[in-house]
Amino acid sequence: MTKPTAKLKVTVQTNSTPKTQQTNHTPKTQQTKPTLETQLTKPTPQTLQAKPTHKTLQTKRTPKTQQTKPTAKPAVPKHTMKLTQTTKSFKTKTGKHQKKDKINERKGKPLKKDNKTKETKQEKKEGTNPAYFPYFKDNYCPPECACYGRVVQCSDKGVEKVPYGIPYNSRYVLLMNNRIDSIQLDLLNEYLSMEFLVLSNNRLTDGSIEGAFEGILALRRLYLDWNLLESVPTDLPASLEELRLDNNRLNVMSEGAWAHCPSLLVLSLSNNSLGNGNNTLPTSVLSPLGSLRTLSLDRNRLASVPLGLPLSIRELYLRGNLIQKFPGEAFMGTSELVILDLSVNRLTNHGLLRESLVNATHLESLNLEGNQLKKVPRHLPSSLKTLNLEGNLISSVGKASFLHLPHLEHLGLARNKIARVASGAFRVLPVLHQLDLCHNALSQVPRQLPRGLHSVALTHNKIHSVPRDAFCWGGSDPGLSSLVLVQLEHNLIDLGHLDAKAFHCLRGFQVVHFY
Repeated sequence: MTKPTAKLKVTVQTNSTPKTQQTNHTPKTQQTKPTLETQLTKPTPQTLQAKPTHKTLQTKRTPKTQQTKPTAKPAVPKHTMKLTQTTKSFKTKTGKHQKKDKINERKGKPLKKDNKTKETKQEKKEGTNPAYFPYFKDNYCPPECACYGRVVQCSDKGVEKVPYGIPYNSRYVLLMNNRIDSIQLDLLNEYLSMEFLVLSNNRLTDGSIEGAFEGILALRRLYLDWNLLESVPTDLPASLEELRLDNNRLNVMSEGAWAHCPSLLVLSLSNNSLGNGNNTLPTSVLSPLGSLRTLSLDRNRLASVPLGLPLSIRELYLRGNLIQKFPGEAFMGTSELVILDLSVNRLTNHGLLRESLVNATHLESLNLEGNQLKKVPRHLPSSLKTLNLEGNLISSVGKASFLHLPHLEHLGLARNKIARVASGAFRVLPVLHQLDLCHNALSQVPRQLPRGLHSVALTHNKIHSVPRDAFCWGGSDPGLSSLVLVQLEHNLIDLGHLDAKAFHCLRGFQVVHFY
């Protein structure tokens, strides 16, 4: 038995072995079956590297008569067959990929690679369509706005909605003078740093802002003036310190509106329709606001001062209402009130009772201008420093009118009908600095004006004489007066008949203005 030749070995281990192996006229006797040694032979590197070629497999064609019968198929080791099949499939796939790569190169497409390449390509695909958006980020600014650090200025842009993408870290957002008619629910809940929000002069209604502000946990100042609101919002954040609702259509206010605003310091409700002209606000409607410092109810339709106001109020503005009386129940206890403005109402002397201001022991400024008072009110707090009684119906000033106001510094009595002032009526005001008596019916300068007076205005009266003890009184040498301005324009004074001694204590004639 002869061993298989090398030629047979190569022929067997190639990938494309023909089913009928043709020989070069090899006699039958020379064809032998492979031995066990041949079957167990391990593939050599040369065998693995051998590439099939058509030349080695093809033989010269012989006439049909000379073709031998197909010989038995030599047994090939299993591991050699598996390796051969794997190599073949790998080369087939590689060939297909190479063809696709060439086609893709022509079309300009990127070449396909292994799994790592696919992952990289997927990452690139995600990179071309990123999930990252600049909206709401710290360094983003909507095109309708101008941003300065954490201040976003979107005013006067004519926008109808809150601009999209305002950074979440914004502290001041200004949206006044636009056409915003609604605020999307929960839109502002992510603004954890927002302290100041201005929505003045827009088109907001009650329903369009419902639930819009309660989620802004750091909001301190909210401006909703000049809108179309008819009631006070009931879902305001607990952090709120200043709320402006001026120039709306407010006619309803409930105690529940303020239940969530214990920290409110400033509340402005001017130019609305609160009170309806016949009554005032519900009793103690503002009592939950235990920290309130400033309350403005100017130009509403209140017929009386609201009852049960918070004792913490220091400034109360009620100008331009229909108030006829100031009840003592306005403050249920000692109030911290410092400034009270009741100007341009319908107050009479009967409307200001003894108990009206009895609890206002810290009151320093009282404005009663433009009412219907016929006398200087009595029972005013002795703590007053400024009293404005201009534009009333007062016709005379008695000697005891200001007897209990030792701290009064500014007194306004202009535009009344005062024709008579008792001698020494102002002498009881030791620290009075400014006195205004313009547009009255005085025929002479009041006598014994306070020594500490700095300026006195007496224009547009009917004055024709200046008594010797008007400015200079208190003995033969009264000393130098503190007056720096005396206004006597538009009167009936004849300079030729003036008594020069009436001005001898003044710092000079330049202090007195006759023309």
